[in-house]
Amino acid sequence: MRRHPVIFGVFLLLLIFVLFFLIVFSVAIFTGDRKPFSLRDKIGVVTVGKIISDSYPVVDQLVEYGRDDSIKAVVVRVDSPGGGVVPSQEIYNAILSLKKKKRVVVSMGSVAASGGYYIACAADEIVANPGTITGSIGVIAHFSNVEELLKKIGLKSSIIKSGKYKDIGSPLREMTQDEKRLFQGVIDDIYDQFIEAVSTNRNITKKKVADIADGRIFTGRQALKMKLVDFLGDKEYAINLAAKLSGIEGEPEVVCPGKKGLGFWKYIVKEMASTVVGELKKESSGISYLYLN
Repeated sequence: MRRHPVIFGVFLLLLIFVLFFLIVFSVAIFTGDRKPFSLRDKIGVVTVGKIISDSYPVVDQLVEYGRDDSIKAVVVRVDSPGGGVVPSQEIYNAILSLKKKKRVVVSMGSVAASGGYYIACAADEIVANPGTITGSIGVIAHFSNVEELLKKIGLKSSIIKSGKYKDIGSPLREMTQDEKRLFQGVIDDIYDQFIEAVSTNRNITKKKVADIADGRIFTGRQALKMKLVDFLGDKEYAINLAAKLSGIEGEPEVVCPGKKGLGFWKYIVKEMASTVVGELKKESSGISYLYLN
C-alpha cells in the first residue's frame, strides 16, 4: 500500500515535536530548571543567604511563586547576618505582598540577625532552631579614615565640592561633629523604621521592641520567649507548618529555584567572586542592618 504523503508528513512533524519536547523536558529536569509533572500541592522554598547585597534574585523568585497557582505556600529560608538596608527592605516588602496571596513561613538557619531578622518579621510565622543566632536589631554605618596613612607616605588630596556636606564620610579626613550629628539623624530614622516593622508584624509595642533593640543577639529559644519567633524547629518543620496553614493534606511537593546548570569552572569563579565581593562589602562604608561577628 502506498503511503499518503500528507499523512506521512503530519506524522513525521508530530514525531519530531514529541522528540523535541522530550529532549527539552529531560534537559530541564537534569539542570534543575523543572521537575516532573505532579498533581500534588506544592510548597515553594527560597533562600536568603550570606550578606544581603542584592534583593532581585529573591524578590523575583517570590513574585514567581506568587503567580504560580500550584504553589500553595512559601517557606523563606533565612541564613544571613543581614546586609544592606534597601535590599533587606525590598525583600521584606516582597514577602508582605506575597502574604496577600498565600501563606509565608520563615525558617531560620544558623544566623538570621539584623537584616535577616528584618526580612523574617514580615512572614506569617517564624520558625527558629533553638541554637539559631537572631536579633541584632539595629543599624550600623562604619567609615575608614586613612588621613594619617597618606601623610606617612607623602600623599595629599585636593577636594572641590559643591556643598558643605558633599564629601561627608570621606576617608581622607576626620568627620566633623556637625557631620556626625547629621549621620546620626539618618541612622536614627532608619533604626525607627526597623523598630516599626518589628512592632507592627510581631504585635509587640514599640517600647518593648526598643528595650531589646540595642544590637544584642539571642538564641532561637530566647527569641521564642520574647515573641520574636513563633516556633522552634528545623526547615522540615517549617515546610510542614506551611502545608498545614495552607490546608494541604498529605505530603506536599517541595519546589526550589532551579539551578541554571553552570559549568564547573564557571561555578568556581562565580563562588570566588562572590566571596571576595562579600568580604569587600564588610569593609566598605555604608549603612547596613548587619550583625558583625
